[in-house]
Amino acid sequence: MSQAPPLVADDAPWTAEDDDRTPETLRWLRTRRRRHRRQRHRDLAVVLYTVLLLAAGYGSTFVYRFAQHLHHDALHGDTGAAIGRALPGALVFLALAAALLAARDALWRGPVVVPGPDAAWLLDQPVDRGRVLRPWFRLTAGLALLAGALAAVAGALLLRITGLSPLGAALAGCLPAGSCLPLLAVALATQVESRPRLARRVRALTPYGVLLLMALAGQTVWAWSGHRLPVVEQIELWSGPWGWAAQPVVHTAGGSAPGHLAALVLLVVLTAGALTAAYRRVPAVRNAQLRTRAATAATVSSVLWSVELRAAKLAVSEALGDRGAGARRRLPMPRSRYLVVVWRDAVALLRAPGRVGGAALWTVLAAAVAALGVRADGAARTVAVVVALVLGYVAVGALAEPARLEGDDLRRSAWSPFRFATLMVQHAIVPAALGAVLALLAAVPFAFQGGAWALVVMPLCAVPFAAAAVLSAVRGPVRTELLFLGVPTPMGDPGFLVFLVWYVLAPLISVTTLAIAVGSLLAHGFAAGAVAAFALTSVLLTAALLALAYRRAAKLRGH
Repeated sequence: MSQAPPLVADDAPWTAEDDDRTPETLRWLRTRRRRHRRQRHRDLAVVLYTVLLLAAGYGSTFVYRFAQHLHHDALHGDTGAAIGRALPGALVFLALAAALLAARDALWRGPVVVPGPDAAWLLDQPVDRGRVLRPWFRLTAGLALLAGALAAVAGALLLRITGLSPLGAALAGCLPAGSCLPLLAVALATQVESRPRLARRVRALTPYGVLLLMALAGQTVWAWSGHRLPVVEQIELWSGPWGWAAQPVVHTAGGSAPGHLAALVLLVVLTAGALTAAYRRVPAVRNAQLRTRAATAATVSSVLWSVELRAAKLAVSEALGDRGAGARRRLPMPRSRYLVVVWRDAVALLRAPGRVGGAALWTVLAAAVAALGVRADGAARTVAVVVALVLGYVAVGALAEPARLEGDDLRRSAWSPFRFATLMVQHAIVPAALGAVLALLAAVPFAFQGGAWALVVMPLCAVPFAAAAVLSAVRGPVRTELLFLGVPTPMGDPGFLVFLVWYVLAPLISVTTLAIAVGSLLAHGFAAGAVAAFALTSVLLTAALLALAYRRAAKLRGH
């Protein structure tokens, strides 16, 4: 029999009998880093001040008017009752979504992420790993708790504005969920980060988690429209901590949650146990893993400061290990060279089914918001239409990854028998076709409710979105010079707004045009002539976006 391999130094546990240099090492580092830490805190304070100033200046008016409108609708309409009906499914959806996001985050970053110098040098010294790593765990847990508390306050204000509960009772009902669920998410992420086998399970189970979230989103919209499933709701409320946390909120809002006190006790006990186990597990994270995560986090941070969002996404995707993880599925080779781009794009999606699943999820969410918009009126309808169209663009954009990859590196197009501009235009075919199919499936519930127009309108929205995604793919290098135009105005330098418009020009054109067209449809009651006009608008918009994409791609290539 072969003997078991000896422990590698990287994984060997530290013991108190070893040459412990932890106190003097940490003391020396604190002294050396004091000036750097002060400067970093100043920079962070400036960033937070700027964000708060922008949020207060641009968001406060919108939030105030939205709250006023919501309060008016709750007093004179069915909004409050609809929120109460949708509350169980929506809360379970949010809790499970937070758990899935935390588990996925742990695959590339995790609650325990140390700076590069610490991972490369400090952890290789004879120091207590727990004293080095646990402060970062406590920092992550504290930030998560702060975010949860803010979410709890927002939820309490929502219940108060809609008249479902007084503010004090609403805070008492929301705070347990806002406190326990973030800590449970951090504990789950710590286990995923420190256990490679659990990380592999998270990767394998992510598609099923997305399907579950899609089902919960559909149930929430169904309950909002007045079709509740009481038995399913009770099963969900008792199925785990995601339901236990929802029960006090449901009880506060006047829903059916007779065992909310017992659920609260179970939630607190589970949170305490999971957090304790995660805290003890922190030193088990391997050095090699910490070094890789520190490098990825540094890359993402640097490219975010340079507004290279695409590069940040690629770095995260590489760290997640999802790229190229699918089976080597194939399709029959086409006989015509004019179908080779379609064939390659179809094979790429076949080998990355997660993109199709993500597109399906965004399509369901877009359809859900559209259903709310059809029932609303005034400003609420306009907001719902715009949000639904933005979600639709995200759904179709998830299918256009081959176009973005070839737009990132022009050398990738060397295989193509076509000019680069022609190649990029052909990349819109598969996202348009598959996006239209997903939109058609999402439109079926509308048709059963008497909205046959959705079978035409929703697929027609996918086609210009595909063209817009290709136009974004050939946008070229980020023009950071637009951030600082040096043009004085009463509102300050408009460079940021100019840069934002340049960055989101393609979705801005498509969403704005389609929002105006959908508004016209709603005003005319989906008459046949209005639907025909919408179809013509979709065709013309697609042609214009493809023409812009062709021109931009030719300019990018230089011919």
